[in-house]
Amino acid sequence: MNNLITLDEFIIRRQKDFPFASGELSGLLRDIGLASKIISREVNKAGLADITGIAGNENSSGEAQQKLDVMADNLLISCLKNSGECCGIASEENDTFVPIHSSGNAKYVVIFDPLDGSSNIDVNVSIGTIFAIYRRKSTSAEVQLEDFLQSGTEQVAAGYVLYGSSTMLVYTTGKGVNGFTLDPSIGEFCLSHPDIKLPEKADIYSVNHSAYREFEPGVKKFIDDCIEDAFKFRYIGSMVADVHRTLLKGGIFMYPGTEKATNGKLRLLYECNPLSFIVEQAGGKASDGRSRILEQKAEKLHQRTPVYIGSSQLVEKVEKLIQETKGNN
Repeated sequence: MNNLITLDEFIIRRQKDFPFASGELSGLLRDIGLASKIISREVNKAGLADITGIAGNENSSGEAQQKLDVMADNLLISCLKNSGECCGIASEENDTFVPIHSSGNAKYVVIFDPLDGSSNIDVNVSIGTIFAIYRRKSTSAEVQLEDFLQSGTEQVAAGYVLYGSSTMLVYTTGKGVNGFTLDPSIGEFCLSHPDIKLPEKADIYSVNHSAYREFEPGVKKFIDDCIEDAFKFRYIGSMVADVHRTLLKGGIFMYPGTEKATNGKLRLLYECNPLSFIVEQAGGKASDGRSRILEQKAEKLHQRTPVYIGSSQLVEKVEKLIQETKGNN
């Protein structure tokens, strides 16, 4: 306990690493940490309160919203609005972005998936919050769409909070990746995983096998090779949980496109960009099967993309197989 470092202390110590150090980004990260503590509390008592199940609405992508989706979304929006450090937000749960009017000249926008994997809530499987922070580009009175449609390389910070057997917050500002575990006895995130490095050699692959028949030939060949080489198959069904395991244990997480959904299911801005930033900072790689995720051009808020993320050697192998079998049936 003598060397205990809280998230707030760590952020303050690292403020000099921020490209435009002014305290605003530090404040945003602390606000997200606060919101995630409240979400964690609500998630942990979900079985006791009337906050599980479908809310009766659909999100921007036409998917049924869970009650905890709505609660987490409202909590994050409220915390970010009250912070004064943010001039605009975009959430996976909403059709468009929300400008925030602050008394100061807030310079950052925040993009988030309030509760990734929410379909797993009712069966008590790990879920999470994913966020990305960008520096505002426009100079108009209010934020514009262009402030959110930036490439992943423009992220100044990104992270996720995993609500599992323990609650963990993992984030990067482009200077490595650090993980913090929530100590419920003191209500603080404490540094537990400093300078995370993704293992380069690993024999774990993660993919939705039920869609195998609809994958393109290169992806099928990669999966066949994994089975032939006796790789371990692990698939949770919450991207943040699957990527967290990949970050700590190595391997590859894949969500390919299919014949019916050529761009896959996962969102570029809300899920793929922030998690790709983290994985790259930990020494891994993230691709859409043909090019780097972080260099994709964002053309709309809810844009989808295939994603292959994890140990560099495995991501490069699946890229090569996709290229070699391009055009094959």
